[in-house]
Amino acid sequence: MARSEKSLSVLRVEEALLKEGYKFIVKELDQTARSAKDAAESLNVELGAIVKTLVFCFKQQECKQPAIALISGDKICDVEQLQKEMTIEGKHFRIGAEEVKRITGYTIGGVSPVGLPPEIPIAIDEALFRFEKVWCAAGNQFFVFPIAPKDLVPLTNGVLSAKIGIGLGR
Repeated sequence: MARSEKSLSVLRVEEALLKEGYKFIVKELDQTARSAKDAAESLNVELGAIVKTLVFCFKQQECKQPAIALISGDKICDVEQLQKEMTIEGKHFRIGAEEVKRITGYTIGGVSPVGLPPEIPIAIDEALFRFEKVWCAAGNQFFVFPIAPKDLVPLTNGVLSAKIGIGLGR
């Protein structure tokens, strides 16, 4: 598949946005947006204006509970705070690319905050509200879409949190 062809994941994002009444234009980048830094450089925006869609798993005995944090690109996620905010019990653990794909349907670098299974709880970093517009992955590492942070809450059914984002300098 040529890079300029939209993958099924990108089409899924577009469909999810349209279904919710958002007519954002999914933008194709010339360079990869696999990391927040790559995306910020490609879009010529501040690092903090990039939304990192991070997937975490929590385990209580044999039950796995995924949770997603939408974090400003210039922050890291405080996983313990995420767990408290989402009232999830159990120990958190890192998951690999295959597990991220299985849970979200997206590959790392393209995990979008839309088009996700509705049972996965989502927390949104309030630090994103510093910006009028932020950029989210749109299904793969070459596609993104812009959105006002206030629109992320109803679009994702996420919970706003002032506690999950930690500054990189801390």
